[in-house]
Amino acid sequence: MADDIFPSFVSALTEAQEQTQNSLPLYKDCKWDFVNNKPVFEYGQPVVVTGHEAVLTWAHHALMTVRGRFEMYSTNYGSDTETLIGSSWSSELVTAEAMQYIKECLLASPYITSVFCSDVSFSGSVLTITCKIQSIYSESEEKYDVSLQ
Repeated sequence: MADDIFPSFVSALTEAQEQTQNSLPLYKDCKWDFVNNKPVFEYGQPVVVTGHEAVLTWAHHALMTVRGRFEMYSTNYGSDTETLIGSSWSSELVTAEAMQYIKECLLASPYITSVFCSDVSFSGSVLTITCKIQSIYSESEEKYDVSLQ
């Protein structure tokens, strides 16, 4: 035990993250070409990515999948942003709901520890959102275009 009389919340958080990281297997996924929306193959075999890059691939797929539409996914997988179509709510409320839906979608993964949405905009039926995603491996800022059709 340390000699300080004040608890160190930072070290406690770091210890909790280390415990989580040690209890989960290394996350692996197929590398994804986000521009052309297809998997990346090399010599006829899929390219496998691990760690934070794999988690970001999972995040992309989860955001592009409508929650509850496909039986092959659990009810916890996917995004509810499609429910915002045709909403009569104010633009501020729709933006706040979109941010909440994105957070709920991404935090369903045990590999993602926090999500902070900083910029949300709508252009027709496309929701563009910028998020800072903290995984058990790393942190990065990502921009997603989610079709609401």
